[in-house]
Amino acid sequence: MQRIDQRQVFIIEGSLNEEATLGEALVEADQILAAVDLPPGVIRLPSYAGESNRQIQQSLKTLGGLAIFLVFAVMAVQYNTLIDPLVILLTVPLALTGGIWGLFITQTPIGATVVVGAVLLVGIVVNNAIILVELANQIRDRTRCSPTQAMVEAAPQRLRPILMTTITTVLGLFPLALGLGEGSEFLQPMGIVVFSGLSLATGLTLFVIPCFYTLLHREAQPVPSMAKQRMDG
Repeated sequence: MQRIDQRQVFIIEGSLNEEATLGEALVEADQILAAVDLPPGVIRLPSYAGESNRQIQQSLKTLGGLAIFLVFAVMAVQYNTLIDPLVILLTVPLALTGGIWGLFITQTPIGATVVVGAVLLVGIVVNNAIILVELANQIRDRTRCSPTQAMVEAAPQRLRPILMTTITTVLGLFPLALGLGEGSEFLQPMGIVVFSGLSLATGLTLFVIPCFYTLLHREAQPVPSMAKQRMDG
């Protein structure tokens, strides 16, 4: 028994069984306590873990949107255009889709480690897209070729570094995603998010980013006027 804010508080603690998750334990505890008739003047306070999990889920949208905006703003200033940052940020929904898919398959609840894994996942996938777009821009500046030809030359050259980064990261996180070792259940959600998201996003990035790069740059190119076409003819 403790006193918090001049009130007597009884703290009920417990530990998770093997293969049990925090989300499932909180739901089961809520169901049990909902059937208990508390005496007058006795109220139930939320657990620290449950309140932290609720706050993380509420702030996830705000923090995620702010992070994406800041990344987009930095890349827009660096590239001095909105097209390349937009192409690069297309990897974010691909990565998050893979991470959500992994959480759904494994029935893993969203917690603090999931948010950390999502941030790590987005950083890795965005870096893969940056090196691909950057090399394509360098080829265009050097040879004055079309966006399609520049991406055709850049993609094979960046295929090996991207695959090496992905394979080493995925293999390194595979034991963590499986939850091997004592105490690994705390970091297992982070491993699941990065493993599933990076596996799916890398494969899609190698096809989606070149397509949108050529499409958006082609649409951004100014159409020559009729007078200029007649003079050239």
